[in-house]
Amino acid sequence: MQIILQADVEKLGNRGEVVEVAAGYARNYLLPKKLAMEATPGNLKRLERMRATFAKAEADDRASAQTLAELLANVTLTQTRKAGENDQLFGSVTTNDISEALAAQGYTIDKRKIQLTDAIKVIGEYQVPIKLHRDIVANVKLQVTRES
Repeated sequence: MQIILQADVEKLGNRGEVVEVAAGYARNYLLPKKLAMEATPGNLKRLERMRATFAKAEADDRASAQTLAELLANVTLTQTRKAGENDQLFGSVTTNDISEALAAQGYTIDKRKIQLTDAIKVIGEYQVPIKLHRDIVANVKLQVTRES
């Protein structure tokens, strides 16, 4: 089934693209969540008119993400946790903890944009990637210290 994406969908495509997907995926997920619309001849004509709007919105999103990435490059977060021997934490530092620490410094970042492969479980210094835009990833320095 051919659909027109109305939003960026991870591993599928970007807003404004016409893609081929399974009918069930389109019917049960993409269409109800308004992430896509059917690629009918009328919608394809409408898409051509909307491309300029999409390009402008994309440029604005990219510019704001680039500005935020430059600001986040200078940010250092500190998390204090109880730790046992060998610097192992009792618990871990998660994306939610990092998001809250950024919010305390005035940056509103959704925890789903923070790209940790695993939760942090050892004291140390880390570079935490934050995916702000499809092409823009900012790195924030995180220091995990022992609670005294």
